[in-house]
Amino acid sequence: MPKAGYVMIGGFLGAGKTTAVLRLARHLREQGKSVGLITNDQSFGLVDTAMARSQGFSVEEITGGCFCCRFDSLVEAADKLSEESRPDVFIAEPVGSCTDLRAAVSYPLRRIYGDDYAIAPLSVLVDPVRAARVLGLEQGRSFSEKVLYVYDRQLAEADYIVINKVDQLEPEQLRELREALAAKYRQAEVLEASARRGDGLEAWFERIAGEDMGLFAAPDVDYETYAEGEALLGWMNATVHLTSPEEIDGNAAMEEIARSIAAAVTGGDIAHLKMTLTPDEDAGDIGVLNLVRNDTRHELAHSLKAPMDSGELIINLRAEDDPEALHAAAMAAVEAWAAAAEGRRAEVRHSERFRPAKPTPTYRMATV
Repeated sequence: MPKAGYVMIGGFLGAGKTTAVLRLARHLREQGKSVGLITNDQSFGLVDTAMARSQGFSVEEITGGCFCCRFDSLVEAADKLSEESRPDVFIAEPVGSCTDLRAAVSYPLRRIYGDDYAIAPLSVLVDPVRAARVLGLEQGRSFSEKVLYVYDRQLAEADYIVINKVDQLEPEQLRELREALAAKYRQAEVLEASARRGDGLEAWFERIAGEDMGLFAAPDVDYETYAEGEALLGWMNATVHLTSPEEIDGNAAMEEIARSIAAAVTGGDIAHLKMTLTPDEDAGDIGVLNLVRNDTRHELAHSLKAPMDSGELIINLRAEDDPEALHAAAMAAVEAWAAAAEGRRAEVRHSERFRPAKPTPTYRMATV
């Protein structure tokens, strides 16, 4: 029996991993290959999972910690997908605040389960504006030093660094960013793409489909600094049922709520705000909104096709801020939406907020 492909696409919060994963999944499906997706988060109620399932993919969700700390759950998820649909390729999307994937996931998979999986090169996506700010090429708000340590360690372990959303920089800015990344992270090949528009994806997909991961030594990671950096990020997830006595524009509702949240988060930079809205009367339709920095406009990645009178809103908010403040911002936003017209209701069906716990990898293998 041929080995199943195993592709992991990492990158910091807001880099566009989910869009890229779904693009790759559709690309493989068009080639006649079956695909299983594994999503990952510190908690449950994920926008990513809702998006993947809305496009007809088999999905397993690993919650309560990153792949590194839930390695056995990762293997179990692959086994479950194999029982249900026997994927030719597994695509795994790790938590955006997670690093040390090479030593704690890829190398253990290769060493322990190498007869079952062909491990593809590790790709790490970057948002170009955030990367330019981190590298000192552009001015603007960024994260504190220990959060940036996690960001740096992600890039230091990549086989491929993929500059995503290339349309957000001018050609000269993009050239400077590409050269800066290549100079600092010499172990990686730097590629350019737009997962949203499709630019540059074919060359990247050919590489990760046709090559094995590099076998260089995994970079050192100071787990105390890593834990402190990750713990500076606040996590907030909520599922809210929206109803209105009259039909509403669901896209406008998401935009209104997103603007309210962004205006209220003032303690630190937003890493990623993701929302989906699924109408009760048409579970096949879905609206998707992203916002990846306080000082940028939100993006409607997928618009609802028709007006609606009720639906499920999922909110995933990650920012360098107090989780209680994030929760208050989100709840105030949905309450304000409900109060704006008579008869509207916003019923919170699930809500949680926290800071990630210290990562403790199941395995750590610096070399194969």
